[in-house]
Amino acid sequence: MNKIIVESPGRINLIGEHVDYNGGSVLPAAIDKKIIIEFNSIEGNECSIESVTVGKSFKLNLEKISKSTIQWENYIIGVLHNLIVLKKRKIGAFNCKITSNLPIGAGISSSSSLICGLISGLNYLNNLKLGSDEIVDMVSSVEHNFIGLMGGIMDQFTIVNGKKNNLILLDCQNRKFEYISSNFNPYKIILINTNVEHNLADSSYNQRVKECEEALGIINKNENNYKYLVDVELNILNKFKDSMNSRVYNRAKFVIEENKRTHDSSVEISKSNINEFGKLMYQSHKGLRKLYEVSCEELDFLVDFSKSKKEVIGSRMMGGGFGGCTINLIRDDYVDDFISSVSKAYLKKFNIEPSPLFVNIGDGVTIKTT
Repeated sequence: MNKIIVESPGRINLIGEHVDYNGGSVLPAAIDKKIIIEFNSIEGNECSIESVTVGKSFKLNLEKISKSTIQWENYIIGVLHNLIVLKKRKIGAFNCKITSNLPIGAGISSSSSLICGLISGLNYLNNLKLGSDEIVDMVSSVEHNFIGLMGGIMDQFTIVNGKKNNLILLDCQNRKFEYISSNFNPYKIILINTNVEHNLADSSYNQRVKECEEALGIINKNENNYKYLVDVELNILNKFKDSMNSRVYNRAKFVIEENKRTHDSSVEISKSNINEFGKLMYQSHKGLRKLYEVSCEELDFLVDFSKSKKEVIGSRMMGGGFGGCTINLIRDDYVDDFISSVSKAYLKKFNIEPSPLFVNIGDGVTIKTT
C-alpha cells in the first residue's frame, strides 16, 4: 500500500482529571476533531515531513535518527527512534503531510493525537502488526522520553480505542474498560477554549506527578504497601496528614476524591441522571481549583459564569490545566445564547476572545487507503 490517510482524533474527558497517572479511573471519549496525516511510501532512506498546521517542514534520514532542537520535529523523530532504535523494526521511507482541525494547547490532547496517528500509520504501512496496547505503550514512551511529559495512559488509550457515541470508563491500573452510552439529551457537550495556551512539559504538570509520588511514599513508609494513590482510602490519608505538608496532602486528597467522582459519574450517566452528573463536574472543578491548583483565572471565570445559568448543569476545566478548555453541559436550545453571553463577559474581563468548540463523540484512529 503506497498511500494512506490516518485520521487521529482528539479527546475530551468528562471527569477523572489527573488520576490516570495515579492508577485511577477516567471517563474520556474520542471526538470528531482530528489530526489528518497523509502518508506516501517512497524509495530510499530520506523522509520529508510537512506540517500544514505549524507551517513548517523538515527532512530526516532513517539511518541517522537523532533528537532535534526544534520541539515539534521531536514528535515525529521520537516515533521513529522508538520503532527503529528501541524496537528494532524495519521502517520504509515515507513522505507525510500533517493537517489538523484540532486546536493546539486547548487541552484536547493534540500531542497524543499526533503521535498515535504517526505510529498507527507506520504500523499499517510497514505491516508491523502492533496491537492497540503496544501502540498505547509506545506513545507513552515517546511522550515520556522524547517530549518530557510524564502523563498517564488516558489520552493514548482513548485516541486508539474511541467508539462513536460512547464514553470509555477506563481503569488506568489494569486497562480494563467498558463503553458507556453518551446520550446526554437534551444537553450538548460544548467546550469553551480560554485561548490561554499552555505547554504541559513546561508547566507544573510534572510537579504534580512528583507531589503525588511524595504522598504515596509517606503513606507507604509505615508498613503500608499501596501501589497507587487511588487505592488509599481517605481515612488512611488523614492519618498521615501531619506527616506531609499541606500542599502534598491536598494533592492526594483531590486524587482520592476525584477517582470516586469518576465511578459515581459512570453510575449516574448510566441511569440518565444527567443533573447529578453535572453536580459532580462542578465538584471536580472545585477540587482542581482549590486542592490540585491546576486551574487559572480564565478557567475559573468561565466555570463561575456558567453557575448562574440554569440551562448549564455542569462545567469544569478539562485537561492538564493552566489554560485550555472548560467542558460544559448546556441545554441544546440555550447553546447559542450562552456562547454569546459568556464570550462578551470574557472579552470584557480579559480582553481575549474565547472560542467555542462544538464536539461530537466519535471513533478512535481510523486509516483509509486510497
